[in-house]
Amino acid sequence: MDYLEKLTLKNLLTKSVDLYGDRPALCFVDGAETTYKFLGEQVQEISDFLHNQGIGAGDRVAILSENQPNWGAAYFAIAAIGAVVVPILPDFHSNEVHHILRHSAAKALFVSTRLYEKVEDGDFYDEVKTVILIDDFSLVPPEIPRDRLKELIKKGSIEFEKLKEIARRLTGKAQGNPRENDTAVIIYTSGTTGRSKGVMLSHKNIVFDAIAGLKIQDITPKDRLISILPLSHSYEGTLGFVMPIMRGATIYYLRKPPTARVLLPAMQKVKPTMVLTVPLIIEKIYRTKILPKFQQNALLRGLYKIPLIRKRLNRAAGKKLMESFGGNLSFFGIGGALLAPDVERFLREAKFPYAIGYGLTETAPMIAGSSPENTRYRSTGPPLSDIEMKIDKPDPKSGEGEIFVRGANVMQGYYNDPESTAEVLTEDGWFRTGDLGMLDKDNYLFIKGRLKNMILGPSGENIYPEEIEAKINECAHVVESLVFQQDAKLVARVHLDYESLDKLFKDQNLTESQIHKRVMELLEGIRKGVNALVSSFSRINRMIEQLEPFEKTPTKKIKRYLYSADVHDV
Repeated sequence: MDYLEKLTLKNLLTKSVDLYGDRPALCFVDGAETTYKFLGEQVQEISDFLHNQGIGAGDRVAILSENQPNWGAAYFAIAAIGAVVVPILPDFHSNEVHHILRHSAAKALFVSTRLYEKVEDGDFYDEVKTVILIDDFSLVPPEIPRDRLKELIKKGSIEFEKLKEIARRLTGKAQGNPRENDTAVIIYTSGTTGRSKGVMLSHKNIVFDAIAGLKIQDITPKDRLISILPLSHSYEGTLGFVMPIMRGATIYYLRKPPTARVLLPAMQKVKPTMVLTVPLIIEKIYRTKILPKFQQNALLRGLYKIPLIRKRLNRAAGKKLMESFGGNLSFFGIGGALLAPDVERFLREAKFPYAIGYGLTETAPMIAGSSPENTRYRSTGPPLSDIEMKIDKPDPKSGEGEIFVRGANVMQGYYNDPESTAEVLTEDGWFRTGDLGMLDKDNYLFIKGRLKNMILGPSGENIYPEEIEAKINECAHVVESLVFQQDAKLVARVHLDYESLDKLFKDQNLTESQIHKRVMELLEGIRKGVNALVSSFSRINRMIEQLEPFEKTPTKKIKRYLYSADVHDV
């Protein structure tokens, strides 16, 4: 990417429009393909409109929308005039959306028709002067009373004036010239520990990280991606959006949530070469679609335990999995959380083109990663080129310690939160990730878990709940689990695969009391089985049936803080 004289999002898009103008850029799976040239024209029109609304360098402009082509146009238009993009996760509760709009002091808002209800009753309209429906880039008239506006938008009974039509009448053209170190986005995280913080990322943070990603896995104009993770998250925003745009690739979006019914036909139509996902998605595919076929009877279960036969079975399953993704996949990126060991083993033996990356929103996001050809079992890969990584205060025996990073991808800080910023950024520029890990002799990184999640054993031993959870999750009929400490004992909450259990119990004509007894026996069997595989200080004392799925972050990590130790035994 030597042709980028300046690492800004505006410069990046300008170069891509020049190089790939006639190639398809951002499209719906079932829609017409739109070109890079068209994207550039859209961005200019929106930039002109925002400029004439008095929005300029440093002003915050929010985007609240599902993934769609217009999301990308709005993003680049805001950044092009030196304003700051505030992408809001679609799954955020309306209270959280209101907090973000107030806290960021956003001057304008791009919102989809479907999500408008989350902002219709907010108390932030004194600051948010301009509201644009992102679906067709139409301006919401400020003079219409809000209760009337709500009804009009819900019914779709009025067509507001389009930004394109407004831009034609404007005489003033946007002349923004953002600098590399200007803030480009403020991303409000939805972490596992509570209230979101606004992560400030500069233009250089994002573009540098995208360039570093391309050094690991190059992209060409012939590549096709299907976007299934929220663009408002740093993972998809940088690696699944900015990075492909740099190389002239085509990104396809779904009009509905990526359920199997929606995703599988889309894969067959687009035949993507690249997909980014989180562990939960591929783990669910493996545990509900692949593994059950190898556990249909005692013979198959026995054969699957023999390594040589298991590898052959997994290889055959891998070919079918590749076909379900369209048959042309060359890169299946996994990030956002730890991948279960048994699922990674399957992917390796299936020769599926997977790669694992590691990062945080605060690092724009990627810190470490590898190409599918260079993966190492249980590792996230080596650190990116041109960044520094160290293990702080490593354990003399295991080499484990907190992961520190320093480089051009490290955030500027948390917006209006100097205390939280000081907690994670050292005076000499190191970012404390809060993750525990170790580096092997080849500089490959291995993640152990979150520092805050680590539990001290009875004699001061370090217990990593994520490692115990991985073993629980490998057990039959388990979807997911969470391990925590209560009264100096380890407790596990377990969410079971009720779909498979219901079918099993129905076939056996069990009564309600018999079903309850069988579930209790299943949980106890899981407890004993896992305890036989872990150290004595990591053994589970109690099991709790988690009837509802755990609430999760956008990258599908369990919000651990919601599940306190105030529980009842099953």
